[in-house]
Formats: sequence, C-alpha cells, structure tokens
Amino acid sequence: MKPSQFQQLEPAMARRPGAYLRIEAVDKDFGGVKAVDQVNLNIARGEIFALLGASGCGKTTLLRMLAGFENPSAGRIVLNGQDLSGLPPYARPINMMFQSYALFPHLNVWDNIAFGLRRDGLPKAQVAERVDAMLKLVQLQAFARRRPHQLSGGQQQRVALARSLAKRPQLLLLDEPLGALDKKLREQTQLELLAIIREVGVTCVMVTHDQEEAMTMATRIAVMGQGRVLQVGAPQDIYETPASRYVADFIGNVNLMDGHVVADASDHVHVQCQDCCHHVGHGITGTLGMAVSVALRPEKIALSHRAPESEYNRLQGVLDSQAYFGSYTVYSLRLRSGARLKVSQTNASRHAEDPFHTGQTVWASWSDDAQVVLNQ
Repeated sequence: MKPSQFQQLEPAMARRPGAYLRIEAVDKDFGGVKAVDQVNLNIARGEIFALLGASGCGKTTLLRMLAGFENPSAGRIVLNGQDLSGLPPYARPINMMFQSYALFPHLNVWDNIAFGLRRDGLPKAQVAERVDAMLKLVQLQAFARRRPHQLSGGQQQRVALARSLAKRPQLLLLDEPLGALDKKLREQTQLELLAIIREVGVTCVMVTHDQEEAMTMATRIAVMGQGRVLQVGAPQDIYETPASRYVADFIGNVNLMDGHVVADASDHVHVQCQDCCHHVGHGITGTLGMAVSVALRPEKIALSHRAPESEYNRLQGVLDSQAYFGSYTVYSLRLRSGARLKVSQTNASRHAEDPFHTGQTVWASWSDDAQVVLNQ
C-alpha cells in the first residue's frame, strides 16, 4: 500500500524524534495494592514499544489505562499533546487489538473491518475505499466474504489488525497479539505483523510476556516487575547490558554467579565466585570486597577438552546433559560446587571432529568482555 493512502500516518512523519506519547508518574491502586507504581515513559512517534514482564507485573493494567478502560490513580497520559484524562475509550484516538481478536462471528471479513467505520457514520464510498485498502494491506482480498471460523488463526489475526487500523488511530495497542497462535505460526506472523505496522507507520504499544516476541518486533522494550519499569532500551541493550539480576534472568538464558570484588582497577576488575575467578575487561562503579553477581550468557561460553591457558574466566565441570536443537546444542555442566552451567554452542559443521559426550569432564571458558557485573 502506498503511504499516501494514510495521510495521517505517513512513515516519514512517524520517524520524527520526540515524545509523542508521554506517561507521567502514573500510579494505579486496586484496594491498596499498587498494580502500577510511578511509571514514566516517553514513546516517540512511529515506535513499536513493548511492555514486557511476567504475569501480574502491571503491563496489562498500564495498557488498559492507555485505552481508557481504567483511570490512573495518579499521574497523566498525554498523546500528541492531548491530555487523555477523563476521556472515555470511544473518544480517544486509539484502537486496541485484543488477544482473542474479538471478531464478530456472524459477520464476514469485509463487514468486520467495516464495523467501526459504519458506527462512526462514514459515507458508504469512504467505508468501501478504506476496507478495500485494509484488505489489500493484510493481503486478504480473496477472503473478504468468509466468516472468521473459516479462517486460520494467522488470518484472523490479520483481520483484527486491519479492523484496528481502518479508523486510522494515532496509537495502536496490542494485547498479547500472537498469544493465540502456535509456535511456528507465531514466528511467521511476527514478521508479517511487523511489516504491516511499519508500512502504515502507526505508533504502537504492545504488551507481551514472550521475550522473543518483544525482541523480534519492538524498537524499544520496557521490562516491568511489581508495577515498576525496571529497564528501558533497545532489544540488544536489554539483552547485552541488563540493569539488574531480574532483567538478566528474565531476558533469555543466563548463568548467574554470586561473588565479591577482589581486584578493582579503572580498566578491569576481578570477581571471585565459588567455582572460578572472573577477569572483567572494564571498570565498574563499586568497591573492593563488594558483593556482586556476574551474568554470563550461554552462547558466550566455549567448551574444550583441554584446560585454557589463562587462570581466569575458566572452570571445569562434568557434562551432565546435552540437548540437540539442530542449529545449536545446549550443554549442562555440573560444577564442583554442585551448581550448573548452561552452555550453548552453534552447530557450524555437520559432524564435530572431537564431540563432547555426557559424563566427560570438560573445560568452559569465555572472553573478558562476555560478562556483566550486577549489584546483588
């Protein structure tokens, strides 16, 4: 679809920097329990912004406040310069796509997309033009006369998206948008959904508990826990430089080792843990003897049958188990302390020259920039 068909949502406009959506010191209390606690977020026009966290972290409550289904106990929400306080859902320039899609079973695809436009009183010609444009955008022209039950899960999801975009909202809210799909279809639909949203250029806030979904689709992610925003950043920043143990543990797989600082210099630190001593190739904000945790991702660890030369960033363990996933293999090492170390290795060749076997004693090692040092 040509961007000119969406004058209100041109991608060139969408890429302009600045706070298009401002969430300012927002609280939400339910009977003395804070579901959302002093949340401050600035979201730029055209961003696909993900609220990520476990069940009960406050992300859905925050989304419902954006939609107008809940009112903040304190703070305010400003969209494109307009304070949304007191505006009911139908008066907000916002559309929400629910996890269940909420399609009308008695209406065909065309009429489902047209429903909101007709309720707004648009002339028939405009309704037809807009619906046809939406069907083309989501590539469902051939399915216009089918009922929802005659569509696959991925097709129903695209109909729900088309209906949400038909009214040209200033803000699109997605509540677990792919949660109803199976894994393989979800991976395929992620890319389709992302391409459609980017083509239209609409600002989007999505809620998900699925870290892969957030990492694939979002330009930035806010990780939430106990009603608070714990870290905001691009997917790579959240993954590679987590700000806390919780974020490190929640995003992807990680090995967390507790220890204390035994050498503290401007260009490196040494952290002594139970099974090894870490040489970290940069300084940290800390003091000698301070208790810290070291986060080490499984894919940043190398396995070998022989001991590495360095006395740092290495440990020995017994290969407890291994799981083959085609493109990579995950190994679990039992360490002397009884702890376990998870290692992920890419299967770059079809047949390894010197494979690892369960029960073997092996060495694990990593570079001095592989770890992240976190306050306990």
